[in-house]
Amino acid sequence: MARSHRHAAAALIAVAAIALAGCSGGNSANSSNGSSSAGGTLVVDTAFSLETGDPGRNYVPTGNMVLHAVYDTLLTFQGSDSSTPKPDLATMKQNSDATEFTFTLQDGRTFSDGTPVTADDVVFSLDRVAGIADSKANFLMAGITVAKVDDKTVKLTTKTPSLQLPAIVTNPSLAILNSKEVAKHGGKTDTSDAAKSWLDANSAGSGPYKLQTLDLTQQVVLVKNDKYDGEDKAGYDKIVVRNISQSSTQLTNLKGGDSNVAVDLSGDQVKNLGSGFTVDSAPSAETLFLLVNQDKNVGGVTANPKFAEAVRYALDYDKLLELAGSGSEQATGVIPPMFPGANKAGVTQDLDKAKAALAASGYTGQEIKLQFPNDNPVGGVEFTPVAERVQEQLKAVGITVTLAPAPFATEVQPYVKGQEAFSLWYWGPDYADSSSFLPFGPGEKVGLRAGWTAEADPTIAGLVGTAKNATSVDARNTAFSDYAKAMQESGPFVPLIVPGINLASSDKVAGLEYNVTWTLDLRTLHAK
Repeated sequence: MARSHRHAAAALIAVAAIALAGCSGGNSANSSNGSSSAGGTLVVDTAFSLETGDPGRNYVPTGNMVLHAVYDTLLTFQGSDSSTPKPDLATMKQNSDATEFTFTLQDGRTFSDGTPVTADDVVFSLDRVAGIADSKANFLMAGITVAKVDDKTVKLTTKTPSLQLPAIVTNPSLAILNSKEVAKHGGKTDTSDAAKSWLDANSAGSGPYKLQTLDLTQQVVLVKNDKYDGEDKAGYDKIVVRNISQSSTQLTNLKGGDSNVAVDLSGDQVKNLGSGFTVDSAPSAETLFLLVNQDKNVGGVTANPKFAEAVRYALDYDKLLELAGSGSEQATGVIPPMFPGANKAGVTQDLDKAKAALAASGYTGQEIKLQFPNDNPVGGVEFTPVAERVQEQLKAVGITVTLAPAPFATEVQPYVKGQEAFSLWYWGPDYADSSSFLPFGPGEKVGLRAGWTAEADPTIAGLVGTAKNATSVDARNTAFSDYAKAMQESGPFVPLIVPGINLASSDKVAGLEYNVTWTLDLRTLHAK
């Protein structure tokens, strides 16, 4: 059975309080069929991006997948719904300025050793992430102050409006840890923290599973947490997550019964699975885009805004999308289609407009080098065929492109440093919220990689500020919409494809659901 769906992936709060009864409720199918007991072993194959079992130091996809099953967060997303955070360990209220967020812990929640979850654990866990300066997740706590109100209440405060904060606290990196246990094994809230090695071999969470073993190159084994008292009851006694880097091997294992779930299959692979399997295909929230550098010292002729316009209208987006497979969509702008504020439609090819813009840009036939990583497919989409098709389509309007592929490890530094005149890259959200795409704006992180300063486009820079500082959902959505439209008309980025993600399982497994942060939700999986 195959199903394809659109995910509403933006964490905007429609009311000023998240005060729903109960926790995340992600494993609703278990309760609906009357079976809440776990049983058996589930084997999941995925290509590892895994660095640690320490939530505070994790910021990679496989780590998110595993740690989401072991640790609870203050708020969470239920299953594939990434539109509005739901209570997990706590309910939430916010002030009208969106600068104060008060979290009240739900009654009766305990860690896997049976000790109660308290406000002290929340303060310690979040302050620990903020204090580990070399953690990739450290930026999630930037500008956020944490204070205990009482044993069950914690207040998070920001100096400027932060409607994205509820989405931020759903990230597994901001999981709540058993502070006494972690402190006993070297846990601190500053740079002297030394709990990583212990957390790589033990778990201190309150989720439905516990960490049994972790091998960063081979497999992770999770076992049922018998003391779990939330709503996401464990569907299995044990989950084994294996590092299988080749999608062809994942497919063979799944079809042969050596595994139950495959995470990294391509659209073509799932299309031919046949009966006996369940497939969940959806846009991945990653975007493939072209960068057109606006710094004359780097790009030369590409720095003329008309050159980016010529590229934008020269491309046949339907032809590019053919390379992407099931679940993929045309990128309608820098904000992917499933996020509030995204453009409803993408650019349509207009060769006359492209040629006119090219003539106005001052381009006279110079060779333009297109740089891209050639060993890092996204959602099964290989960059080389996309680059070749871009090259062919730009040639039709008179732009001479030579391809310059290189390994990701070689290519990433010049990209980050803003040293590429014309390149093909990708971007995904740091958390399930439209604000994850503001870095494309002038003067922002990705904008500066394109040599695009705030002074180069004050109007769009102002739209970024408006979106950041909105205090109501309606105003914020309008600001994101204005930003997305303006970026599509004049920005130095040409969004191409939102690749699909294709999860597949045996039809004996229920609850297969994609999530933009933790990819595969291990909490929802259970035997039929």
